[in-house]
Amino acid sequence: MSYDVTLQRCGLDALFDLKGKAGAIRDWAGDTLPHWPDRPNTRTSGGALELCHIGRDHWLARAPLEQEEMLEAQFQPATCPAEISIVRVSDTLSFFRVTGPDAPEVMAIACPLDLHEAAFGVDAVAYTEVFGLKALVLRCAGGFEFAVEQSFGDMVEDYLTRATA
Repeated sequence: MSYDVTLQRCGLDALFDLKGKAGAIRDWAGDTLPHWPDRPNTRTSGGALELCHIGRDHWLARAPLEQEEMLEAQFQPATCPAEISIVRVSDTLSFFRVTGPDAPEVMAIACPLDLHEAAFGVDAVAYTEVFGLKALVLRCAGGFEFAVEQSFGDMVEDYLTRATA
C-alpha cells in the first residue's frame, strides 16, 4: 500500500545530553536554555533551542548545528561541576521526519507507542522503539520526527522507504 507521506532524513543538529538536578544545570547554563519542561516526556523551546525532558534528572538540548560552538562555550562541558553532566552528542543520532496525511499510519507500522494526539500531545517527546530500535520520538508540524543511533540511519531509511512504497 502506498502512503501519502513525505520522508526526510534530516541533517545533524547540535545536541547536548544534560544530567543532574534541574536547578544545578540551570545555574551552570545560565539563561541559555529555554523554560524548563514542567512534566517528564515533554519539551519546551526558546527560539531555535529545544529542551526535552527525557528521563528523571535527564534532558536533551537540541538546536541547529550552527549554534553548536556557541552552546559548547556556554555549557563548558569539560569544566562543569561534579553534580551535573553535560555531554555533546551531536553526531550520535540520525533524525528522520515523517509528515503528511498518512504520517500516523506510517508511524503505527514503525512504532508501538500510542501516538494519537490525545495520548501524545504537541509538546510530547519519548524514548520508545522504531522498527525495533531505541528511538526518540516527537511531534513536528504535519507529523513526527524520530531519532535513532547514527549507525542505524541507513537501515532505518531503507525500512521507511519499504514501508511506504
